[in-house]
Amino acid sequence: MPTTVSSPVSKSAIVVGATGLVGRECVKQLVTRPEFERVTAVARRALPDDLPSSRLRTVLVDFDRLDEQADVFRASHVFCALGTTIKQAGSQERFRQVDFEYPLRVAELALAAGARHFLLVSSVGASPASRGFYLRVKGELERAIVALGFPSVTVVRPSLLLGERKEFRLGEEIATRFSWAFPRTYRAVHVREVARALVNAAVEDRPGVRTIANTEIIG
Repeated sequence: MPTTVSSPVSKSAIVVGATGLVGRECVKQLVTRPEFERVTAVARRALPDDLPSSRLRTVLVDFDRLDEQADVFRASHVFCALGTTIKQAGSQERFRQVDFEYPLRVAELALAAGARHFLLVSSVGASPASRGFYLRVKGELERAIVALGFPSVTVVRPSLLLGERKEFRLGEEIATRFSWAFPRTYRAVHVREVARALVNAAVEDRPGVRTIANTEIIG
């Protein structure tokens, strides 16, 4: 009886928050990986012109009306790099909307559309029990995503992100200069390394819940 060889399961990726530091880097790396047949960048504004690829499409969405574009989230792998700061958001309520409500709704729509692996950019120190609002929201989102029941969930918890930002942040500049003095748990990490950890985890497709700490990201 002849031996049959099963073909590898095809992968398609959606990157939500594709104009941000980590999201954009995820797109750049995904379009170079042969494992992914299609990459969709989801954002609220157009991507830069330096991401050409025949496998890349860009979809602009209104995050307040995600249900009207539910078909956008039909893919095997969903990378969620949505995020802001309380200062940028203007209030805790708006921050929670961007960093909790939008990602959770994306995850719900993606799961309903058949996604099997959800990959989330969180933060070092994230915990639902945190006394800090920022880290508490991040931890609550992690818990909510896991509870949805994806076959695979990957959470990366980077520390301060290094990369080319449009705006200057004095606090981050100071922290970056002295990052070498921090413990590895809190040492600044470049967005290339964060994206690489996410993409490699997507290719590996380990079942269950996996959390990648900052120490693992920087190697």
